[in-house]
Amino acid sequence: MKSLIASLRPAGRAVTALLVALASWGALGALAAPAHAAGSICTQYGTTVIQDRYVVQNNRWGTTDAQCIDVTDDGFTLTQADGSVPNSGAPKSYPSVYNGCHYTNCSPGTALPERLDAISGAPTAITYTYVDGAVYDAAYDIWLDPEPRTDGVNRTEIMIWFNRVGPIQPVGSQTGTATVAGRGWEVWTGNNGGNDVISFVSPSAISSWSFDVMDFVDATVDRGMAQNSWYLTSVQAGFEPWQNGEGLAVSSFSSAVETGGGTGGPGDPGTPAAGPCEVTYTAQAWSDGFTADVTITNTGTTPVDGWELGFSLPSGQTVTQAWNATLTPSSGAVTATGAAFNARIAAGASQSFGFQGTHSGTFTEPGAFTLNGAACTVA
Repeated sequence: MKSLIASLRPAGRAVTALLVALASWGALGALAAPAHAAGSICTQYGTTVIQDRYVVQNNRWGTTDAQCIDVTDDGFTLTQADGSVPNSGAPKSYPSVYNGCHYTNCSPGTALPERLDAISGAPTAITYTYVDGAVYDAAYDIWLDPEPRTDGVNRTEIMIWFNRVGPIQPVGSQTGTATVAGRGWEVWTGNNGGNDVISFVSPSAISSWSFDVMDFVDATVDRGMAQNSWYLTSVQAGFEPWQNGEGLAVSSFSSAVETGGGTGGPGDPGTPAAGPCEVTYTAQAWSDGFTADVTITNTGTTPVDGWELGFSLPSGQTVTQAWNATLTPSSGAVTATGAAFNARIAAGASQSFGFQGTHSGTFTEPGAFTLNGAACTVA
């Protein structure tokens, strides 16, 4: 998503010859392409939608060699990744999945763009599959801008490198270390000619993790590379391959944005603003397990058809079975989707579901819920 001089990238999505090496770039932000049916995508900027809420994109922006992805219900696999580019320059591509807006292509029902000071949490979870015989990074790409942009290059880019294989490095230079979201990171800062970049690089590979995007946003604001009055425009995750890459996969991804009382904004931090829904969460826990019964009440004046309830399970909790809803993934930022028989919540009515799980450490309950992207009050 980075070009050396973004404004000079020609229409028609051709990659400009001015895209030169600046070490560990994100993929160029391509103009929105028509969505394709789920399955194999080989077109340069082909996209499709999964779970009716996320966009998967091929985003082959830095090479003319063939690249294909197979799209699943929960992510994608890189099935063809021909060619290579110099390790000292930009990567070949950024096959990825995202919540938000990317070059006018916004994911269905997204809450983004949203002001940072109105966001109380942005939970996300991912599981990566890595391969040998390739040069790549596995990274989140988080975009911030002073305006609620849905197109073009944003002012500041946050990259979170879960893994890097081969002699590659982020944009700029290492300017320190930091502990963010309970992990230690190398911190790199620089500018790729089109936007500022801050990269948090893990010293060892992370294959699966649930965390809050706002922890990294706050760390970026603390370093003066963004302000709380700016906007979060998208949360993206995928791979930047330099050489090969066949077999790399995102096997699960989830992302939500909870509004009402974010850092530096009005209201109490972490408390969602009152919305057209109320959630009652009743849990029974024992030494290493628990059950939870959840009731969603539609407090609005119109019915909700096809409900999805988003919430983050506290660290150490994993769902083992569920009833009256499907929960994915089993930990971290979870989405509960209603069954066919209870998919409608009439105005003033309720629907319920439950699940069983395991936990470690002290048991706690989720503190915030969203119904189809809108924040709910908690009873």
